[in-house]
Amino acid sequence: MKKNKFLPSLNIEFKNKKKFCFFKKKNIKYIDYKNPDFLIQFLNEFGKILPSRITGTSRKYQILLKKAIKRCRHLGLLPFISDGLR
Repeated sequence: MKKNKFLPSLNIEFKNKKKFCFFKKKNIKYIDYKNPDFLIQFLNEFGKILPSRITGTSRKYQILLKKAIKRCRHLGLLPFISDGLR
């Protein structure tokens, strides 16, 4: 490849940070729905469940997480909708 004398060479580094499943790494088998402090980290500020493409959780644990959050909401430990949950 020829060097261009008008444009400086750019050293661009891409951050390929691989996401990992939190539950597999910590070897968690059961997600407790009675622990809202733990479940709140998988919600955004409006109370919506964060998708696995953002959190990095695997499909199996994302389904278990969804069930636990919905059970926690049904018991009234977590709000369904919130303005500034965190």
